[in-house]
Amino acid sequence: MKLLALFLFLLLISTGQAGAQQVDLSTLLPQGDPTVAGRIIQYVALITVLSIAPGLLIMVTSFTRIVIAFSFLRSGLGLQSTPANLVMVSLALFLTFFIMAPVFQKAKTEGLDPYMASQISEKEAYGRITAPFRAFMLKNVREKDLAMFEQLAKDRNIAVQDEGEVDLRILVPAFMISELRRGFEIGFLIALPFLVIDLIVAMLTMSMGMMMLPPTVISLPFKVLFFVLIDGWSLLAGSLVASFIVP
Repeated sequence: MKLLALFLFLLLISTGQAGAQQVDLSTLLPQGDPTVAGRIIQYVALITVLSIAPGLLIMVTSFTRIVIAFSFLRSGLGLQSTPANLVMVSLALFLTFFIMAPVFQKAKTEGLDPYMASQISEKEAYGRITAPFRAFMLKNVREKDLAMFEQLAKDRNIAVQDEGEVDLRILVPAFMISELRRGFEIGFLIALPFLVIDLIVAMLTMSMGMMMLPPTVISLPFKVLFFVLIDGWSLLAGSLVASFIVP
């Protein structure tokens, strides 16, 4: 018991001495020197950007139009899970990388590489990196959508010019609206031939008195055969790539 009491007494003394020692935050963040605090803010901003990188990929690239077209294709064929979502998204991603390769390369050589070599500042690097994406979106955005968002920004007293260029807060939503519209237009053209096949099969089954047999069961192999005979995957992928204007 005496040894236990002595041990507890020494432990309390050592804890009190450790608690008396306070961490001097001025050694970590020197007063009057905002460099460390600025770096912390930059790291937090970088982590935030990396966490939303998939969303940025969707917003400023060709991914939206491509994945919508593939979704309409699968719905038109009547296949709910074939091809799998992983296959569809992966194909859309690789087509996006193929289309956006000149944009990515220009952003890397003109903005990212000089910044990594400490030749330009963060602000200048941001302008150089975003410039190729801005040019790509301006080439593919509809003038009607861009004008609508510019008018909405003016009504809310939001600046619509960013150093002589259209502000990204205006350009990105206008570009996304344009991509959604074009994606649905392509989807309509994709779904229309399959709808015709469904109607023909439905009329034939009705005329033959096959009331209990769903027409989709018979039309499915014909739609798949039709899509294979016209080399649909190659035709669709080529048309999607050709539909974008890359500066």
